[in-house]
Amino acid sequence: MILTQCAVCATELGRTLGKKCGRCSTRYCGAECQVQHWKDGGHDTLCKKIKKAGGAEQYNANKKYAAAVAVAAEKCAEDTKGQTCYICTQALHWKTKEGLVRGCSCRGTAGFAHVSCLAEQAKILMDEAEYNNLDSKVKRWMRWHTCGLCEQDYHGVVYCALGWACWKTYLGRPETDQARCLAMNVLGNGLSEARHDEEALSVYEADLATKRRLGASEDSILVTQTCIANLHARLGRNEQASNMLRDVYSGRVRLNGEEHEETVIAALNYASSLGGLKRFEEARSLLRRIIPVARRGLGENNDITLRVKFTYALALYNDTGATLDDLRESVATLEETERTARRVLGGAHPIVQASERSLENARAALRAREGDVDALRDAVAALGK
Repeated sequence: MILTQCAVCATELGRTLGKKCGRCSTRYCGAECQVQHWKDGGHDTLCKKIKKAGGAEQYNANKKYAAAVAVAAEKCAEDTKGQTCYICTQALHWKTKEGLVRGCSCRGTAGFAHVSCLAEQAKILMDEAEYNNLDSKVKRWMRWHTCGLCEQDYHGVVYCALGWACWKTYLGRPETDQARCLAMNVLGNGLSEARHDEEALSVYEADLATKRRLGASEDSILVTQTCIANLHARLGRNEQASNMLRDVYSGRVRLNGEEHEETVIAALNYASSLGGLKRFEEARSLLRRIIPVARRGLGENNDITLRVKFTYALALYNDTGATLDDLRESVATLEETERTARRVLGGAHPIVQASERSLENARAALRAREGDVDALRDAVAALGK
């Protein structure tokens, strides 16, 4: 269950506390809130509707999905103006009347679609793979979060809408069903992409509790622990996040070895947390070891390699003790990262936009430091006259 709070007073119920409506499974902390919701909260008129939709969890997912699609279409409206869906070839969806989105790395006239079309396409591919027991299940599942044209992950509000689409599709399956487990992860990632951090944290914690109860693999548990730690960092709980990410990195080295992609990602996350604690020298030391590993194993154009270099540049110029050479290296690294990311991922991608902003800050810091050096040089020269 993703619904973990009382529908009336929002008391946190976790997975097992409180009680549920016997008809529609809406959750409450106790009988008092349930009675209040029936009398004053409109539940008497909604109960049958919720049950007809498949219960409280399904009803909630359907509503969240519709809202997320509307947000995504509005966010993408300027970019999609005058375009048509590459799947159904229409500007407005024939049934939902939703607008178009594009939240990947496609450019030009490519990649425009309706969230409903993307979700239906992903579902059909997975249904076919499951029915025929195909070996391509993992690759097909990626269509829930990866563009079928540019093969890059969706981002921002588009990923969030697809996360709700995925979850509402599979939430009715048993907890042990692989698609349901994966759908919870896609939802958490989508909420995180859209910066709905508290909601994402709730999803990941429910996911982790389920995995531990079902005896999931260490790899799967490490993935979810990473997501939880990153959200703690975004919510300002940096010490807690860093400790968790250190343990995840150690776990990845032990499980996968130092040069595995997942270990590189774990190192990146841990280094980012160190930066958040202003432990910049530790972050730089770790990233200097990881950059050549990422280049060798993943390639210069890989988005993970780009993120590693970007994080290294931040650790250079954000340090108040940075030298002039540090600042120059930071600017050069960000220039290279921004240029490569723009060519590979497109100008709208978050890595590109973050690199642009950081490059401006790094250049400003460099100009200020060079100005100080020039002023000191002039003062020394004046004393010698």
